[in-house]
Amino acid sequence: MTGPGGSVIAVIVLALLATTGRVFLAIGLAIVTGWLLGYLAIRSRGFETVYVSISEVFESVPVISFFPVVLIFFVDRIGGYLGVELAVDFLVFTAVVWNIWMGIYQAFKTVPAAMVEVLENMGYGFLGKMRRLYIPFSVPRIAANLMPSFADAYFYITVSEVFSVGATSYHVFGIGTLISSYVSEGLYTYVYYSLAALAVLVAGVTLGLRSFANWAVAKYGLDTPMTLARHRARGRWRALSGFYAGAARPLRAVAGAVRRAPVVRSIQVVRRRSPPGRGEGRALDWALRAVGVALLVLIVYGAAEAIISTRPSTWAYLLSQTWPILVGLAYDYARVAAIALVSFAIAVFLGYYLATHRRAEAVGVPLTLALAALPAPAYFPLLFLATSAALYRAFGGLTNELYVVSLGFVSTFYYIFYSYWMGLKAVPHEVNEVMDNLNMGFFTRLRKVLLPGTLPYIVTGLTSTIDSAWGGLMIGEYWPQIAGDRTLEVTHGVLKIMDVATYEGNIALASYASLLFGVVVVVFALAFTRHLLEVSRRKYVIEEAIYAA
Repeated sequence: MTGPGGSVIAVIVLALLATTGRVFLAIGLAIVTGWLLGYLAIRSRGFETVYVSISEVFESVPVISFFPVVLIFFVDRIGGYLGVELAVDFLVFTAVVWNIWMGIYQAFKTVPAAMVEVLENMGYGFLGKMRRLYIPFSVPRIAANLMPSFADAYFYITVSEVFSVGATSYHVFGIGTLISSYVSEGLYTYVYYSLAALAVLVAGVTLGLRSFANWAVAKYGLDTPMTLARHRARGRWRALSGFYAGAARPLRAVAGAVRRAPVVRSIQVVRRRSPPGRGEGRALDWALRAVGVALLVLIVYGAAEAIISTRPSTWAYLLSQTWPILVGLAYDYARVAAIALVSFAIAVFLGYYLATHRRAEAVGVPLTLALAALPAPAYFPLLFLATSAALYRAFGGLTNELYVVSLGFVSTFYYIFYSYWMGLKAVPHEVNEVMDNLNMGFFTRLRKVLLPGTLPYIVTGLTSTIDSAWGGLMIGEYWPQIAGDRTLEVTHGVLKIMDVATYEGNIALASYASLLFGVVVVVFALAFTRHLLEVSRRKYVIEEAIYAA
């Protein structure tokens, strides 16, 4: 890995290709499973409750918290290089999947009711509904989440492709392993080369994802102002354009049918072809409830076994730590709230500017993603070393808080940014025309149209922003030897308690803090995410504006 310059460049390129392959494989798997789980969630109230809660919990859990699962199941049970490779793939999957799942669920949840009614009146089953309505309608939301998922995967790549348990280190070939190797050997010039190559690759991928996002909105959005430039297609590209046009035709046909069909015609359709009865939905709901009860029994059994096997003295010690853990949670939620508010403010103004200025968008979107995708464990120690002296003189004891909140911000701000940006691009052109005809100013548009109209996108992006901030905080709240013998740490924080407990081998305290953390996240999911999604579904589906006339 440290040979001549040409060999180093070749190794860096091959490592980038290997890592990118893992990332896109995980993204593809997340999309397919998200379609299935999202449909089950909108069909079953009980499954929806469990699905949203579990997704929120696991999205809030940092990638490095999955190491015990990786060690026990993949490394120990499977073993060998295959076990390590599957372990790394699983870690990458946990970095990309949650916001894609929530985006698809949110898309399925906000499909206009008129379009669903048409397909049900025409007697379509599961596959027909998915192919002609749900999957096409979810494509813009998937496009909005591809970029943050890609960035998140690379942000944590140095702790996914190489991880250590005790004195044993596990790794696979990839850019994360390569950067970690160069850092440990002190070859910082090669680190800069690797980061520069990574930035170039991310910028190139971002251009492709941005083109896909524009295509997704133009093809699958309902009456958006974007159009497809088919006249430029030649040869095989014209054939490809024709294929995509055919794939989109069912959704456009359904939308046209809803706009044109009078009520009487809809009633006639019902008479000719009866929609599926309620028995199918009830059977699915009861089947999912049975599966949920079985899983709950297993969880309760495992929890009871763990409780019984724990000594009373250990429980006394853990209960005595409850108050410090709750105080740490309060401090961490204050940090997360600050990160979310700043991220939302940046998204509202910068996202609107980029969505309405194509030249700025062509530069700003790839640049933002390139910065977000750079793995913090690789560059942040260098940034800390370069700035710590000046910042400690300026801010004193608040400097550590500044570093930790900055780490949390760079690990999550792009979720709300890209989600809101895509929501603006999906606004129907009739809505834009109304705002223009009324001569609405920027803040009036935001207050009366854009923020309410993009609320489903905002809820999804803001939820992922809040949940993913914990990963950056966990890296920064206790970072021993970040620069030489210096340690970055905060005074209070539940993630610091978990970090220190894990570092000292106090697994009982780390598990107990994780349990309390998970309970709070579930309460947040049920009280915040699900409630706002319900509100946005009932009142703020802007695609239904095309039926207002």
